[in-house]
Amino acid sequence: DGKGGSEDISVPKDIDLMILPQLCFPGGLQVTSEQKDEEFHFLVFTDIFGNKTHGVVMQCYRPIQEGTSFYQNGAGSSKLFSAYSFCVISKYPFFTALKDCLSCLLIRLKTCRLSDMEGRVKEFAAKLTLVPVPPPGQLHLMFELRPLTVILPAKADKDLPAVDLDLHLPFLCLRPQQLLQVMSCLLQEQRVVLFTADWSRLTLMAECLLLFLQPLSWQHTYVPVLARGMLDFLMAPTPFLMGCHLSHFAEVAAVKDLILINIDKGTVCTSSSDTIDLPDIPPAAAECFTQRCQSLQIHFDLDRWRHASSTDINEQRTQRRTWQQNLNHDIQRVALELVVNIFRDVSSHLNYEHRVFHSEEFLETREPAEQQFYKKVNLVADVFYHILHTFSHLSTRMNSMAKLPRRPTMQEIQARRKSSITEKRLSKRLGMSLPNLGDNHTISFHRNSLLTTIIVPDPGLKSPPKPVKVFKLPDFPVSLSFYSVQGYYSELIQQLGKAIFSVQNENSALLARFYYLRGFINTLCSRRLDALSDFQNLYKTDTAIFPTDLVTFLVDSLHRDERQQAERRPELKGLIFKVLLQPDDHVKKFQLPRQQLHQDEFVRCVQECGIVKDVATIHRLFEALTYGQPQKVNPELFKIFYTFWKEAEAEAQDVSLPSEVIDRLDNSECVYKLSSCVKTSRGVGKIAMTQKRLFLLTEGRAGFLEITKFRDIQEVKVATAPFLLVRIPSLRIKTSGRPEAFEANLKTETELWNLMVKEMWAGRKMADQHKDPQYMTQALTNVLLMDAVTGCLQTQRSIAAASKLAYFDKIKHEVPMMVPKTTSETLKHKVNPSLDLAEPQTVRVLLYTPGQLTCNDSEAEMNPKLWVALSGGRVVVFDAASWTILQACIQVGESQVNCMMGLVQEQVWIGSQDSVIYIIDTHSMSCNKQLTEHRQEVTGLTMDTRDLNISCDGSILQWDSSSLKVKRQFHLNCERLSSIQVHDGTLWCCCDDSIVELKKSGTTQRRITLPGDLRSMSSSFSSFVVIPERGQVWTGCADSVHLCLWQTNNHRHPPKRIPLPGRSGITCMIRVKDQIWVGCCGRSGVGGERDSQLRSQVLVVDPQSHKVEKELQAHSDSVQTMCSAEDRYVLSGSARRDGKIAIWKVE
Repeated sequence: DGKGGSEDISVPKDIDLMILPQLCFPGGLQVTSEQKDEEFHFLVFTDIFGNKTHGVVMQCYRPIQEGTSFYQNGAGSSKLFSAYSFCVISKYPFFTALKDCLSCLLIRLKTCRLSDMEGRVKEFAAKLTLVPVPPPGQLHLMFELRPLTVILPAKADKDLPAVDLDLHLPFLCLRPQQLLQVMSCLLQEQRVVLFTADWSRLTLMAECLLLFLQPLSWQHTYVPVLARGMLDFLMAPTPFLMGCHLSHFAEVAAVKDLILINIDKGTVCTSSSDTIDLPDIPPAAAECFTQRCQSLQIHFDLDRWRHASSTDINEQRTQRRTWQQNLNHDIQRVALELVVNIFRDVSSHLNYEHRVFHSEEFLETREPAEQQFYKKVNLVADVFYHILHTFSHLSTRMNSMAKLPRRPTMQEIQARRKSSITEKRLSKRLGMSLPNLGDNHTISFHRNSLLTTIIVPDPGLKSPPKPVKVFKLPDFPVSLSFYSVQGYYSELIQQLGKAIFSVQNENSALLARFYYLRGFINTLCSRRLDALSDFQNLYKTDTAIFPTDLVTFLVDSLHRDERQQAERRPELKGLIFKVLLQPDDHVKKFQLPRQQLHQDEFVRCVQECGIVKDVATIHRLFEALTYGQPQKVNPELFKIFYTFWKEAEAEAQDVSLPSEVIDRLDNSECVYKLSSCVKTSRGVGKIAMTQKRLFLLTEGRAGFLEITKFRDIQEVKVATAPFLLVRIPSLRIKTSGRPEAFEANLKTETELWNLMVKEMWAGRKMADQHKDPQYMTQALTNVLLMDAVTGCLQTQRSIAAASKLAYFDKIKHEVPMMVPKTTSETLKHKVNPSLDLAEPQTVRVLLYTPGQLTCNDSEAEMNPKLWVALSGGRVVVFDAASWTILQACIQVGESQVNCMMGLVQEQVWIGSQDSVIYIIDTHSMSCNKQLTEHRQEVTGLTMDTRDLNISCDGSILQWDSSSLKVKRQFHLNCERLSSIQVHDGTLWCCCDDSIVELKKSGTTQRRITLPGDLRSMSSSFSSFVVIPERGQVWTGCADSVHLCLWQTNNHRHPPKRIPLPGRSGITCMIRVKDQIWVGCCGRSGVGGERDSQLRSQVLVVDPQSHKVEKELQAHSDSVQTMCSAEDRYVLSGSARRDGKIAIWKVE
């Protein structure tokens, strides 16, 4: 404020200063007859909310006699020395940096008198307050505090602490086996006490151990240094991690049930015995950790013998620091690998959408010898979310397009039999969810503990450390007056400006860190608008470090004139009014309902427990369970249904098939239903159902007799067979290619099997006709739900209730099953981007990117990709070589995506309705950059050979794609600019009432206006195709059944109109080879209760003959978007009532 005089700087209010003297002198305040060397130790204070504050203590000795210098070498009359401590307290764990700072202070104190000591310390503290904390990332800060150069390391991630200590300390004190014991004790939340004769080791050792637990965090009492008067803390009955001096070992050992770790001797025991009676970490994870530890190079000197000796202390410190950073990275990787290997299966039992963790089901999947360990680990604590969040990306990378119910495949059964562990394996109830949830069916095997070795597939665990950039702060001012400090900050802002200029076209991540630092310094200098401008630039460089709380504070503190200035700056206006949503990350334990469930509550409960996600299927399940009853599901009935469902899973998991049977089935096949032993026309045995066929598992010498494949069925019906004086019901199945029908006397199971086989038959026919494997998956889901409904009701109405789930068998009588021949021949495949969602979503935009967009070593990363924008800013990424999902969700805002474009710089640009352009990194599959210069929604993206052009409601911005700066901007006078294309160096813009060709200068070259009859109908252009070599422009309107063909050399002449079949308007068009593909609006279908369903067409037009060559029908809602895949395929995406993508062959 410019006022003179000094101001007291308060200690953080959450620090208990009453206990600080004890911790500064943990062994007690001493008076000695000789001067001792200085000693350092480290502190951590934890408040009741778990927030940590860190301290570094330097303990010195000074003569008691007044008037002497602070340090004497034994001269003088005084022979008594008293301990004296200096403690630096920080919110950040900069242990090494603060120790270096105190070491520099020590040199200054040695030359000053006792009366000057307080002034020197105040000056030292004031200088430290000038040093900013580096933002998360790879930018470290350096400052001179003579004679040393001090480095402040940055946090690697915003959610993790900075690492400024030697992580190999535990490896010097404990063997890997003992480290595993300690980690096991911490994971099982024991009462752990560290001991050493050196106070400095306690906190460093404890901090290392807690860092090894990441991404888990210790949520209990944490006091790494217990002073002599604080030993009663060890009587606490709750879990804790504390540290004591070795001299108190015998006293502490008298307390029951403590884990005692002697750092100096390298021993781990309990206060009751010399051994630890706790479950061990699972052996496969432990063995992998032990092997990794053997490869660590933890001795600096061994690595330096081959190098020349350093003659400069700062150079030597730099070498040591670089070696330590690399070693710390390796150790963190090894520790993370251990935690991942211990908990790698948890993501299979987490319902991410509803934040529900099925802990009991997870425990049931563990080997019996490992279950005690996992029971001891608190899997339902809120802290467990951190590890679930870390592994969440594993659940989004799926290996199959159609999510089949999880049962052991034939390949898995064979592999399991080859494992010696199988002999010890007990019957287990896996409790994994069935269709439409979680991972594909193969993961249930590869993620269980039957594997004797653990392989970590995530390349991030083995990546080398990222290169570090060190930024040097200006020298501290000689005077620490207000004006000198402001001058220091001004110089720092200038240096940061130079750094920004030097890297703006090279390294966006580093540029973001410089912007962050300058914004922070501008905030300190009350330059609020400049600070907001710097933070706004983070949207272009790296949104991951955007300081939401600080920006909120700045906006709230703006003065009236500052706010008015901000309103006149569009980029700041958008920043101020941007709504930042905070997700709810709380994870709860799944519990069965205790009250009656209405339909909405039933849907939520079924989704939470992981049975099925699809809302329409759950509605049919609700109708089945409430058949003939009030429209509520009793909690007891739900419990019975849920139990039957899980028991059916367990029974299928434990199906034992002989080798000759397994050899007759496909590797991917799973047994989903097994009948009781029945008499059939082909012998006695059990009927087994897989996703592909029915077969008979014969009695006696177990054998395989195929009954039928579902696609070969011709007829299924219930017949009767004579038995003595009565006739009993039987199931009769007629198969193509076999003259005799198969008949089975299933007795009471007949009606259920009749329903199930008919549903699988109908689902198979739908899947084959529409080339959509999800139909078969959905049919299988319906069948298993029928089985569970019948099993839980156990009444005469159970079959009638189960029939409510026979969806495909029902619609085959209402909707034609046959697909037109042209469609069948052209359609290659269909995929569902909403596979993991509760309801289908509209496919807004499709983008195909060729394989060269990425250069990762992974073959999958090299494959081409299909980017699919769904409703609500959700983007799904497919591997376009196998059509499997690579990334289930990349969230880009909450608004509708209007356009997407891929860049060779390994980026995908996404234009949104919220006026933001989101930039996706194709390596990390994350959005960490945003462009906010547009004032209206972004409606089009295109790129020519030099520049990037982006359209937005009349405004056209020309970007430099490397610097992310606007090079040029001009405006097109129109009501709405909906899309933009580049042809032969000119821009073609689609407006509501016109198609406009612009020169590079932005001036209009020609304008094609909407025909008069369509203008009178308030129609508008929906899409257009330009064929420059023919001089043609093809246009379409959403409410017109004609294509219009314009000649560019005579564009004022009325267009030629090409009538389209049907009565559908045009939504989108693309040119592929010498064809024009046209997507049409939906039109009402016919047939029963599905009258309201829409049908839409994809038309292929020959631009030479002006005729429609093909009429393709694959979507049950309007075609919203189309894109080409290297002119070999055309992909069309539809609105939400269909929500699927059709892949068409181009001829």
